[in-house]
Amino acid sequence: MDLSQGPCLTTLVVFENTINKELIRSLHVYRLENGEENEVEREFVFRKDGPYVETAAAPLLLLQGVPAHELFEGRVIGLWLCSFAFHAHRLPRFFFIPSLLSISRNPKLKSIPTLANDLQLIFQRGCGTEDRGPSRELSKETCTRDGDNHYHLKRSLLVLDQDLNCLPNSGANSELLKSRQTEQNATGKTAGGAVKKKKRADSKDVARIALEDLAKYFDLPIVEASRNLNVGLTVLKRKCREFGIPRWPHRKIKSLDGLIRDLQEEAEQRQQDEAAAYAVAKRRMMLETEKESIEKEPFIELKSETKRFRQDIFKRRHKARALKN
Repeated sequence: MDLSQGPCLTTLVVFENTINKELIRSLHVYRLENGEENEVEREFVFRKDGPYVETAAAPLLLLQGVPAHELFEGRVIGLWLCSFAFHAHRLPRFFFIPSLLSISRNPKLKSIPTLANDLQLIFQRGCGTEDRGPSRELSKETCTRDGDNHYHLKRSLLVLDQDLNCLPNSGANSELLKSRQTEQNATGKTAGGAVKKKKRADSKDVARIALEDLAKYFDLPIVEASRNLNVGLTVLKRKCREFGIPRWPHRKIKSLDGLIRDLQEEAEQRQQDEAAAYAVAKRRMMLETEKESIEKEPFIELKSETKRFRQDIFKRRHKARALKN
């Protein structure tokens, strides 16, 4: 599809209803040939046991008066929570489309072309099909192999060169190189001195890996998880992107486990004080619930209350060490 002809999509924002999860609203902004913008609001029913349908929609989001370019993921308007936001004028270095809105992972989207076509345009744009330059010939060669899905995988490889267990541009890159060298050494050498190539996982086995399979190893570093799943590190990172996991949650879960252990020790010390023991038990229950939520939805961040509690514990330990010295 030629993106230069007809109205140009500049913004797409998708909202989920916080009460009825099957209700989805989308706000589309198109730039017309005369330079004016046309805002269209649509409502859909994402049925679990049937095809998706588009219903007549009153402009609820537009009536709120919030400009479309100010909407972002996590924004709440009434009963609607923003789950995806695309703005062409501030396209990030990389972005991921949730599984619910991914045509390759959710074929039911084809039954609502008014939304599916715009999502496909965004997918193509994120994969660099709009580049104007000498890379045109290379894009054509890649497309003839596997189509749009291959575009997405190649784009993801550029992002997945970073270790999901560390911050970008940090000193952990040297650790990543060491781990790669260790993996290469572990493969061994043949009698002639040539390095044995590691057998690649079958593509069918990789495709069958579900989020539940990844969740079993969230408490392990990503390198150990890839070994247990019998896939390469790059393949595992690619699967994480497909499921919308921007960073392997091992450190978040490890941090919560440490806080829970600290509370267990504190509860044993305060058994005689009923009020304090109750407060500690309540806090521990909250942390365990948050850990379960992260295991189910690993892309969510730690709660601000949990971060403050963790910081208080760090300060207490620092003071205790200072007094001891």
